This record gives sequence, C-alpha cells and structure tokens, in this order.
Amino acid sequence: MTAVANACIGIVAPYDFALDRELWRWVPDSLDLLVTRTPYEPLTVTVEQAQRIGDPGVVAEATLALTTPAPAVIGYACTAGSFVAGLAGERALVDAMLATGVPAAVTTSGAVVSGLRALGVTKVAVATPYDEAITRLLVGFLEEAGIAVTGTRHLGLDSAIWTVPREVTLQLVRHAWTEDCEAVFVSCTNLATYDVIADLEAELGVPVVSANQATMWAAVSLAGLAAQGEGQRLLQEVL
Repeated sequence: MTAVANACIGIVAPYDFALDRELWRWVPDSLDLLVTRTPYEPLTVTVEQAQRIGDPGVVAEATLALTTPAPAVIGYACTAGSFVAGLAGERALVDAMLATGVPAAVTTSGAVVSGLRALGVTKVAVATPYDEAITRLLVGFLEEAGIAVTGTRHLGLDSAIWTVPREVTLQLVRHAWTEDCEAVFVSCTNLATYDVIADLEAELGVPVVSANQATMWAAVSLAGLAAQGEGQRLLQEVL
C-alpha cells in the first residue's frame, strides 16, 4: 500500500451530521480530514430527507467546496442518502463526485458493501436507528448487492440520532444479531459506534461493521494508508 502525495481526504456529510470527532478517530496522524455538509433542509430523518441529501447534484456541489486543497479522496458519509436509490443511485453519487475532478470517491453504502465482501460476508444482520421504511430500503440495497439479510432491528428515530447512548446502541446490535448471520452492520453515520465495535465483536463472535467505520476504512485505504481502530476486524483483517 503506497500513500499518495496528497495528505488529506475530504468528507461530504449531511447537514445534520454531528460526529466529526468520531471520524477523526479512524484517521492516521499523517492524514488531514476536511469535512463539509450538504445544504440545510427543514426535514426530519425520513425517506424524503434521504432522497434530498442523496441527490447527486447536491453531493457534487458540496464536493466542489472541498476541491481547492486537492484531497486524495472524497467520501460521501451518509448511509441512507447513498442507498435510497439502490445500487444505480450509489453509482451515480460516485460518478457525480468524480466528475468534479477529484481522484477517487466513495460513499458509505458502497464502502459497507465493499467491506462486507472483503470480509467474506454473504449473510448480515442489520441494526439501524431509522424508522421501518428506511430500514426496508437498506435491506433492499444489501440484497440487490448480493448480501442476504438475516434479521433487522431499528430504533424508529427521526432526529437527534447522535444523542443515542452507548448502552442503547449495544442493545440494538445485540438484538439485531441472529445465529446464522456472518456479521452485523450498524447503519447511519450519525450513530456513534467507534467505542462499541470491538466489544461487540468479542461478545457476538462475528465482525461488526458500522457506517462510519466502513466509510473511513474505504476512504483512508484509497489514500494509500490504513485506518486506525484497535480490535476492529474490518481494519485488522482487510488491508
């Protein structure tokens, strides 16, 4: 793995994203992180919101705001916004970012699929903070990508997801886990997960892949470096 010359990566996040500090925890010291947001929308966390913030034109415009420092990679850090239109919609987002002239681009949902495939996972349990409608769309996206979903649990939240306590997240993932799953995916970049992944993997005996973890794993890897995260199997087993 050879690091590129540009010592920064850019992140386009939804306007309500509140976990910049968590993203930094996966970033090696030699790399800078530049974060911008999509324009404000007076919406709660719904399918409509995901469609708005996942519009390729909106994401391309936000990407342009990051291009002056010449980042090596742009990551679109939004799970729902990158799965709401299926695999074709996810590809359209990557193409829109690349059309701005950035060298490489990745979305959260694309990174999740790549991470699960790299781990050899074909069956996954899904934990989300969303409502049932958004969770169903996520299941459809994963199954379209050839990954079977063995079970789901969701919190039914439509706002302030970043305030979910650690213990609630732990319980959500425990209840999502099924005996036949090969991993658990924890969705939403606004759900804090860095501090629960290693503990849950040790407890459940399967990889636990989260939205922010997968995004940063993919973005940092595209920059020619390795994301940091002690005890996290995606980072330890897939280089």
